[in-house]
Amino acid sequence: MRVKAILIKQKQLSLGRLPNTNRPLRILVACEESQTVAMALRKQGHEAFSCDVLPTTGKHPEWHIQDDVLNQLDKSWDMMIAFPPCTYLTVSGNAWMHDPKRQKERRKALTFIRKLMKAPIDKIAIENPIGVISTAIRKPDQIVQPYFFGDNAKKSTCLWLKNLPHLEPTEMVDEDQLEYKHWYDKKKKRWRRQPLWYYKARDLSDDERRRVRSKTFQGIANAMADQWTVFTPKSKTQKIA
Repeated sequence: MRVKAILIKQKQLSLGRLPNTNRPLRILVACEESQTVAMALRKQGHEAFSCDVLPTTGKHPEWHIQDDVLNQLDKSWDMMIAFPPCTYLTVSGNAWMHDPKRQKERRKALTFIRKLMKAPIDKIAIENPIGVISTAIRKPDQIVQPYFFGDNAKKSTCLWLKNLPHLEPTEMVDEDQLEYKHWYDKKKKRWRRQPLWYYKARDLSDDERRRVRSKTFQGIANAMADQWTVFTPKSKTQKIA
């Protein structure tokens, strides 16, 4: 998979989609407390920082900025990869949008997205599930799945891109191999089918369930780090625990 990632990067360079830089990039990973993407970028030698209003659950708090990311947008970043909260933006939340309070929260969430899109940063990627961003602002540039990148999971992931190429699949998992859970929903009185990884989080607390279901899959994180950057440090990179 690593060899294929290098070939993809070379192809993008030949097409002029990425600059050939001989220095590490300063990258802001917005709305990420897990550090999954930040660590993938760090392993590539880049100066990546996660940023969230919550403290990090990752292993490197020294590479985490605990703050409203809007306060950090003007800090001379080369790239931003953002994972804004989707609570009020997903299609599945439409059933509760008759509530004026939720309508207000959705408007605030969309305003936040617009500010991220207009950030003074050359390269921007914004990730979110299928939701109202597509109709309220614009359609995504790409929709990917974790199983495009070696993870046995299905989760439609939209990407809004600025000066970045589409991610190319690195290790396709056959859809027939994906794991699902069939269960009977007593409230709605019907059978349901959900991806197994998603179903397993249903018995967690609200905060923990939200964290697990919003975490970026490692395959996608690796693809972002491999395909959206070109710097290869000459010396051995610091080992990431």
